[in-house]
Amino acid sequence: MGGTDTQRGAVVLMVAPAESEVQERRRLSAGAIISLIALAVLLVFIFQNTSHIRIHFLWIYFSCALWLYTIVMAVVGALVWFGLGVMRRHRRRVERRAERRLD
Repeated sequence: MGGTDTQRGAVVLMVAPAESEVQERRRLSAGAIISLIALAVLLVFIFQNTSHIRIHFLWIYFSCALWLYTIVMAVVGALVWFGLGVMRRHRRRVERRAERRLD
């Protein structure tokens, strides 16, 4: 007999995803929509504020464009937000591992 995959015990089953699953993948989450709106508001703010500002930080004085300062502060804020999320996930993972050890 010139066996097939099913005769050897390997069964290959191909199932197409349901239409509702495909639609769920295409929809944006509420967080993604809010992020896109916040990005649009940030871009409008940047385009409207093109003047130069003088910045005093500790003993340092310098001048830069307000749009550049806005972008830098947005990136710093995003990194802090991301870092806090990473720390929270790490803490929860450690707690779950500790709970598993107690069981």
